[in-house]
Parts: sequence; C-alpha cells; structure tokens
Amino acid sequence: MPINKIVATKRGKAAIVAAIIAAAAGGWQSLRDTSEKVLPPSVILATNELILPWEGMVLSSHWDRFAKIYDICAGITKIDGKPVQPGMRFTKPQCEAMTREQIYNEYYLPLVKNVPGFTNFPVGVQAAMLSGAYNFGVGSVVSRKGMAGSTATRWHIAGEYRKGCEAQTAFNRAGGIVVDGLVKRREMGDAQRKGEAEICISGLPT
Repeated sequence: MPINKIVATKRGKAAIVAAIIAAAAGGWQSLRDTSEKVLPPSVILATNELILPWEGMVLSSHWDRFAKIYDICAGITKIDGKPVQPGMRFTKPQCEAMTREQIYNEYYLPLVKNVPGFTNFPVGVQAAMLSGAYNFGVGSVVSRKGMAGSTATRWHIAGEYRKGCEAQTAFNRAGGIVVDGLVKRREMGDAQRKGEAEICISGLPT
C-alpha cells in the first residue's frame, strides 16, 4: 500500500491532455494504434513527465562505474545498436527524441506484447507502467517479474486500475530499504516532478 494518499491532480490531468494532443499532432489516432514511428500519448507522457524529470539528462557521454559502460541522455547505452562511446555529445532535443524512441521500442512494444489488453488501459496507467518498466524492468506475466509480472499489472488486467496504480507504489525500496526519492517517484512526486501514481490516477474516470 502507498505511504501517502494517492489522488488525482490538476497538473496530472493537464499533462495527460497535453500528451494526447501532442500524439495526435504526430499522427497517432487511437489507443490501439501501434504503427511504427507513431508515438502514442503514453510514451510522450511517460518520457516528458515521469522518466526524464526523475532520471535527469546528460548531454555528454559519461562512464557509469557501476555498469562499467558509457551512457548518455537519460541512461541510453546504445545508439543504432552500437555502444555509446566517450566523447559523444547531443543537444537536449536530440536526447529527448532518442529517449522517446528507446522507450517506444524497448518498453512500450514489449509491454504491448507481454501484457494482455495493454493498449486498452487508460493513457495515464500506460505511462505509469512505462515509467516503472524503465526503472525496474519489463519482465513478463509468465515469470511474474518486472512491470509485466507485477501485482499492479494483474490488477490492471482485471480492470481494477486504481488498485493497480496503488500497487505499483510498492517498488519503493533499494537494498531492501524504503528510499524517500523512490516513494516520491512512485507516489505523488514533489513540487517540480509528478509521481507515477499521480499520473496513473489522474487519468481514471471519477
């Protein structure tokens, strides 16, 4: 269960509407539209409002001493199938575009494939799931690992979206310890950043 009260917010609702408008302007037509290179609103919403604000943006490649690889932008490690190299640099718009493409190819499409009915879920629910998958893995329903295999996803599949939104807040630990930053990311965010549950709930019918 969440630590804090989970409620819909005006900023959450506004972010969902803005993402739907942006997707429509880019050629997206419906929740079931998985046309190649047409970004659905959930990808735009997850990237702009959940992933980039919490992950940050690095415009020059840097060495990740834990993973022992170079990454860039919001943690991108490969570009066009090749590892990120030292000395690479991109502009903020280039990084944002590459991050959206990565989220579409490596998280959105796998969730469409692995989660029954994913494209029928509300946009805010999809975006929260994409953010979760980016943070702790896609997984699968069969393995019961990652976002696809989580209790949250089982609730969503059953149409119990609010319960699913709240269940995702359980991923708030690192090394078995509850981390305040993860609580904020999973729940209601902070003054500058929206939380996954906030976005998830804000798109549900009242």
